[in-house]
Amino acid sequence: MKIEINIDETITDMEIVVTCNKLTPKVEEILAALRMMDSQLIGKKDNEIHILDIAQIIYIESVERKCFVYTADSVYESDLPLYELERQLAEYGFFRVSKSFLIHLPSIQSLKADINRRIRITMVNGEQIIASRQYADGLKKRLGVK
Repeated sequence: MKIEINIDETITDMEIVVTCNKLTPKVEEILAALRMMDSQLIGKKDNEIHILDIAQIIYIESVERKCFVYTADSVYESDLPLYELERQLAEYGFFRVSKSFLIHLPSIQSLKADINRRIRITMVNGEQIIASRQYADGLKKRLGVK
């Protein structure tokens, strides 16, 4: 990979150009990381509103119509439903793995085949999440694994 940086003091807004021969999962990962750098999500904890850096989110869980956002050191509640979070965060490397879970793909530590074509996902915080059969094939395709 070749990286070129051009400094022009007359430019007021940074521009990043990616040149590649095809859009691969690695290129998509780089693009998602770049988009995430300026992205934030609102979360609530202890009657306070917190501005969360999307890059720090490991996964999001929906429980009884409430969404909880998990980072390495805390849990926040979001006012948005899971389907809306899925829509907003898809371009930032998030993927729906079951009816209740949305995971941040770069936060996956390992995958293991489970019974009935499900996948057991271990996240970087040690939490294990099951990808249901309905989403397992899409997850493997998105990650480029067989």
